[in-house]
Amino acid sequence: MRHGNKVNNLNRKAAHRKAMLANMACSLIQHKRIKTTLAKAKALRIYVEPLITKAKIENNATIPQATHHRRTVFAYLKSKEAVTELFTTVADRVGERAGGYTRIIKLGTRLGDNAEVCIIELVDFNETYQKEEKTKKKSRRRRRGGKKSTEQQAQEEQVQEEKVEEKVEEVVQEEESSAEETTAEVVETETKEEEQVEATVEETPTEEVTVEVQEEKVATKEEEKEEAPSEEESKKDDEEEKKSEE
Repeated sequence: MRHGNKVNNLNRKAAHRKAMLANMACSLIQHKRIKTTLAKAKALRIYVEPLITKAKIENNATIPQATHHRRTVFAYLKSKEAVTELFTTVADRVGERAGGYTRIIKLGTRLGDNAEVCIIELVDFNETYQKEEKTKKKSRRRRRGGKKSTEQQAQEEQVQEEKVEEKVEEVVQEEESSAEETTAEVVETETKEEEQVEATVEETPTEEVTVEVQEEKVATKEEEKEEAPSEEESKKDDEEEKKSEE
């Protein structure tokens, strides 16, 4: 009869058992997987999972709740590093899970004492065993009537085809409108470029005009030289006039 054996003492006194479980919980939180005997793993599961539940974000909505839960968890673990790891990375991963945070994988017996050995790990940190999240199916109400007649099926198919045709027409219209907009933008840019070119042509004089202007300047200079007597001739005329007067 196993009266009074609800808690497995693991052949240790209370202080020793609590210290051992606290150390194992800290190592599990930090390393996410440890190897131990099956009896210790089952005792550790009962010890750790309530602490993980207290560390979840849902249960720490307010500051007083968060501080209270941190203090209670620290009283069990007695390690600041493990507490911070539990309330940050582990709580983020375990947020959507409603319990069963650990997994025990049996490895058989070990040599020596023939004890059953296993691996205990956090479920959300094992990528090989993670299954794809199943999409939640919406519940549909079904009538108890018999199967649909062929006429109803044909009508439904026609309705679906009409919907598909409407969608295709909408897509074609959108494409045509986008093409028209692009052509209009291209025409506008071309007209702007042509206007800019014409403006630059009007502002810059042609080579022929510049050549004509230069020729006109040269001709005017030559005419001025022919009309205006030179200084030497004027001096000679003055001397001749003086001699004649004498």
